[in-house]
Formats: sequence, structure tokens, C-alpha cells
Amino acid sequence: MKINEYYRDTANMNLNGSIAALVPTTIIIIGNLTVLKHREIMLFALPFMIYSLLSFQVYLFRMRQSNMIRRNMIDSKDISTSIFSARHLLLLYKNSQFSSLFIYFPDGQMAGQIKRFRGTGMERLKRSRTYALYNVEDQAIGYFKLKGRKELKMDIFDRNKEFLGRFEKKHLGFKKVKKELYDRTGRIIGEIEGSSVFMDEHIFDNSQHEVGRLRRGWMPIEWSPLFPEPNTPILSLKEGLTEEDRLLKMSLLINEYFIER
Repeated sequence: MKINEYYRDTANMNLNGSIAALVPTTIIIIGNLTVLKHREIMLFALPFMIYSLLSFQVYLFRMRQSNMIRRNMIDSKDISTSIFSARHLLLLYKNSQFSSLFIYFPDGQMAGQIKRFRGTGMERLKRSRTYALYNVEDQAIGYFKLKGRKELKMDIFDRNKEFLGRFEKKHLGFKKVKKELYDRTGRIIGEIEGSSVFMDEHIFDNSQHEVGRLRRGWMPIEWSPLFPEPNTPILSLKEGLTEEDRLLKMSLLINEYFIER
């Protein structure tokens, strides 16, 4: 799914909402005209009509964005690499029945997505709180298994389900948390510091060097033809990190999108 297709799908969701809101509107109007015949009853249809009109306007706006992005992509250069080697990744969260976090390269090509891992057979029956990172072929290339609720622990696995390490979040007091990363031996290898109000998370290694950052509200202007929302979140990771290192750092996204926000 290219970035223009994401905006097109978002537009269609708003169109479906607009159409759905017309159903109770129609029932109220027809029912009142044929049975009840009270003028005041028409007021109950007003909120549905307003919602339908607003949703339709959002649909038109998103479709214009999708068409504009599609034209811009024709003129842009294809610089896609791999999700495990890209310096910057842009994030778009779709909140629906099956919520997903879509991950894009700066050239608008899809890098992958994170969503709930349903599994098969016994994995599905266990109903574990597990999320997976999928590539563009919809193949799982990383797993994040959640444990606990108040004191969150997240076990991280590679594509072969080999244990890599753990993300832990500990509550220290009112609105104060400590987020740490551990390797497979239980040795601390980094921590995450950020704001509880706005999205700006810094990832440090055990030498206190910044190796990654997740932030909203900063985006190079040259990306705007393909990403029209200036507040599109960006995950930046240091070059040279191994696939294992990246999966450990990307556990931050599970906490940020599927737990905290």
C-alpha cells in the first residue's frame, strides 16, 4: 500500500461513515412522515445529517490529497531500501476494528506495518497479547509479546521467534515512568526518555549516546508533497544498527501506539 493508497482508504472510511449516518436519518424522516407526524421528531435526525455531511467533506478532502500524492509520486525518485536499514521511517496509525500502524519510507513506498498477531492453531487459542512487525509481503519479521499491565514487560523475538530481549516500563510516581531495554541475557542495553504530553521519545544506548528518536511535528519540507500532514510522526534510527538492535528499539512503537496512546 503506497502512501496515496493509505489516504484513499482513509477517504473511503469516511465515505462509509457518511453513508451509514444516512440510515437512521432516513428511518427517522420516513417514520415521522408516515406514522408519527410530529415536527419536533425531525430534530432527532439533525445530528446524523450533520455527521454525514462532515464525513462526506472529509472524504472529498482525503481524496484530493490522495490524487495529489499520486501525481507527486510519479515525479519522485524511488529511494526505498529495507525497513532494517532505512535511516528514517514515517508512521501513520489507522484506528479501526483491527488497528494497524503503517510504516513508510520517505519516498512514499510502504516499508511494513505493525498489527495484532492473531496466529494459527494453538497460538490463536491462547489469545496472547502479541503484536507483529510485517514486511510489504505481509510476512511477520518480528514479534512483541506483552506481559503485565501496570508494570509492562514486552518480550521481543525475531522472525524465527528467537528471543532477543525485553522492553520494560516501570511507574516511578505521578506521570513518571522509566523505560528500559534489555538484551537476551538480561543485561540493560539502553533506555528511553521522553515527554508524557507530546510525542518526542529519545532512545539511548548504555553509554548514553542517542541511537534513535520518535517525534511528531518535525518533518523536512521536501517530504511534504508525499506526506501532506506536517505532524506525521517520524522514527529515526542510527545507521549501522543490526536487525536485532532495530527490533529492540522498535518495541517503543508498540508501547507508544497500542498501549499509551
